[in-house]
Amino acid sequence: MNRMTSMNQNPSAGAGLSRRNLLGLSGALGLGGLGLTACSDGEGTDAGAAGAPSGEGGQDFTFTSFALSEDPPKEWLEQTVADYASDEGISISTSSYAYNEALNQMILQSRGGELAGVAHLDIAWLAPVVATGTLADLSEYTSGAGYTEAALGTGQFDGVQYGIPWTTAAIGLIGNSELLEQVGVDFVPSTLTEFEEVLREVKSLGSDIVPYAASTEVAQLKDFIVWMQTFGSAVVEDGQCTVGDEASIEAMTWYKKLYTDGLIAPDIERNAARNLFSQGRTAYYDDAPIGSAIVVTNSPDTEIRSKMIPLARPVRNDGDVPQALAWGHVLVVTDGEASTSGAEFARWLTSDQETVLGYFDASSNPPTTSEGLETPEVQEDEFLSAFTENITATATPSPFWEFTNYAQMETAVADSVQAVLLGNQTPEEGMRAAGEAVNGLIS
Repeated sequence: MNRMTSMNQNPSAGAGLSRRNLLGLSGALGLGGLGLTACSDGEGTDAGAAGAPSGEGGQDFTFTSFALSEDPPKEWLEQTVADYASDEGISISTSSYAYNEALNQMILQSRGGELAGVAHLDIAWLAPVVATGTLADLSEYTSGAGYTEAALGTGQFDGVQYGIPWTTAAIGLIGNSELLEQVGVDFVPSTLTEFEEVLREVKSLGSDIVPYAASTEVAQLKDFIVWMQTFGSAVVEDGQCTVGDEASIEAMTWYKKLYTDGLIAPDIERNAARNLFSQGRTAYYDDAPIGSAIVVTNSPDTEIRSKMIPLARPVRNDGDVPQALAWGHVLVVTDGEASTSGAEFARWLTSDQETVLGYFDASSNPPTTSEGLETPEVQEDEFLSAFTENITATATPSPFWEFTNYAQMETAVADSVQAVLLGNQTPEEGMRAAGEAVNGLIS
């Protein structure tokens, strides 16, 4: 199925990596704004009323992070936190939840007054956690630390710096060059038609292979939102959800066809997709840069990282802009007697040069400081270079992130997508039900 010589794994993509790429691209993709402005429902939101940390320095505190349950960077993070506590002569208790449960658990703790210290958030979670009214304004702790303006934007809500940026990138498609070469594919499919043709070629390798480990479990079916955008759906426009429009129904019809034809598989969420990729059993899956570190750690193939190709998502028509979801992490601090101590730790963990590079080495997550982005370790990383150029360049925030109950909106869409995949609804019924459910959450 040879058509071109380019495989999009090209070193030339990496050669384009520079501070300008990472800063400029982040700005271009809107990370600086993120749409984290006023919330529609505003339940409990008191954005703008937060003050600087009111506590004292040198206090013991708790660090809550889902990264403490993921390997990597679990081992590196545990040691780094322990070393910091020892150096500062304080005690840092650690707490962790699995990623898919972390937001709900932290919201419950916040409402019960039990979430204290420093918490690690996905950038998508900032609005609902701000709405608990427990966070401190960390602007004085980001000043002069060297964070890029785009990265700082990922931690802002209504003009307040609630979060200190830890990493900023995107979620996009990653391919396995070895598996694709086995079926004679040495090009990057640029359109949906080409992509589907490649998946069918990969399927010919046998039943043990999942051509595309796309999300089919509710926990990660938010990935489908990007496919709706690929077909031209705005998803949210003028404050109303547009899911149920012609584009979203066409996207759902296409996704259902992939499922029915065995090109995607049931019961797939992010970790299952990473496992399939690490075992060389899928040609494509969706992930952020940290996925490469997890795949490498779990793979029996010592050369697996060199076979990982970050590629632009196929478009519906030539000339369309490839879609990708902005992604990143921030650290927030609840106000209280240990808030100053926690804010000092959050700034150190995300801006101390040696620590920043240690985290990059352990996780493959790009730094958020200009100095960190300029280091040879980052600029010469071919995987990250290609990821930045092919995926992060056109990534945008989720249309739902401006709402504090965005997670319920994503779940409403995911439930409908799964209902269609299981044959309980038609694509039209499913998408219209999803749109009505989301609009019910907006109004």
